[in-house]
Amino acid sequence: MDLAGETTSAYTEWHPIKQFLGHPGYGFALVILNQPINDEKLFRDLWSIAETRVAADGGANRVYDLNQRSLLNKENISSSAGDYANLNTIIGDLDSLSDQSRRFFTTSPANCTIIHDPDQYSTDFTKAVNFIRRHFPGKDIVCMGGLGGRVDQGLSQIHHLYLFQTSSTYADGRMFFLSGESLSFLLKTGKHHIHVREPNASLGNFDRMRGDPFAKYVGIIPIKEPSVITTKGLEWDVENWPTEFGGQMSTSNHVLPETKVVEVETTKDVLFTIALEQGAQGS
Repeated sequence: MDLAGETTSAYTEWHPIKQFLGHPGYGFALVILNQPINDEKLFRDLWSIAETRVAADGGANRVYDLNQRSLLNKENISSSAGDYANLNTIIGDLDSLSDQSRRFFTTSPANCTIIHDPDQYSTDFTKAVNFIRRHFPGKDIVCMGGLGGRVDQGLSQIHHLYLFQTSSTYADGRMFFLSGESLSFLLKTGKHHIHVREPNASLGNFDRMRGDPFAKYVGIIPIKEPSVITTKGLEWDVENWPTEFGGQMSTSNHVLPETKVVEVETTKDVLFTIALEQGAQGS
């Protein structure tokens, strides 16, 4: 059973903390986009538990740079491949992939498959997601580097968040955008429980993730079309509240200190985003 797709009593249950702590039944594929990875500790946690790791074209350069940095901490560089040599796949039109990254990831002990997809009518991000959907059907996807960088790229990624999740039951798997600052995902029409504190969920040795990783700030954004939302567990809860661009919108709301589960009911698909606690983000 895929616990990450759990639905109870007409509520869709979200357990992102268990997902990012590697609990059984919450496996995911990791997509690395071509954007700065500012929180290496968070990235390392996700990298260590991902079932497969796919770089969208120049995302491989970001992994290569981190890997080279990790070698600086090794006592015997000649005997170490670094912390991130086990990238599984690089896919895209490869116009951004550097020669150094290509050589490294195709030379032992690295064993990475590089797929050249020249289609100019789809983004490298699209190609990465389609690859995962073909080879790991129904698998949840965590996109590292989402919603950072250029505004047009960020809007494109949100567009694809909608595009890739047309099923009302997330039948093709759920998608998460994760940066060092926030987690964002799509709430389909209906009722949702988002478990934002799970203090007993910690497993193993993680640098960044824990059972209470979120800060208080929350946004519920009607990207595609107007919606009517009802919330519970926030400082400024609303009931049957119309929301739309150009009208009223729930941003910079706060999770209450005692809240473990945020409830959201929405008449249309909305983007849910929650901030991460900011700690030391170095290596």
